Amino acid sequence: MRPKTSHIKPADLVQDWFLADAEGKVLGRLARDIAVILQGKHKPTVSEHTACGDSVVVINCEKVAVTGLKAQQKTYVHVTGYPGGRVEVPFERVLERHPERILTKAVQRMLPKNRLGRKMLKQLHVYAGGEHPHTAQQPQPLPDLL
Repeated sequence: MRPKTSHIKPADLVQDWFLADAEGKVLGRLARDIAVILQGKHKPTVSEHTACGDSVVVINCEKVAVTGLKAQQKTYVHVTGYPGGRVEVPFERVLERHPERILTKAVQRMLPKNRLGRKMLKQLHVYAGGEHPHTAQQPQPLPDLL
């Protein structure tokens, strides 16, 4: 007799909230830990076809660290859709104007590229400063996964 595989139903889903402080943390390693939490891979009841992950609140993302020469050499590229509309923005300018976009893009690129990944990304709440409006959810500190 074959063992039964249990799949979690949306009604049985228990969602926790985690708080991560990005001050002094390396960008890629922090994004990896957040992506694991958002996908629910830290839980024994993970289902790949369901967004069963937890919500993550990140504060102080303006103080995130990068290694090597990434602060001077890294660029973010997007295309406007017009001819010659390729726009390259250096890392330092993005960090000045929209520091929350740096961490959001890093996590987004680690999630699945489909509807499920977009649903997971909505559970990420990134703030540049040390304050956040999610105190009612009582977020716990982000656990060290690796």
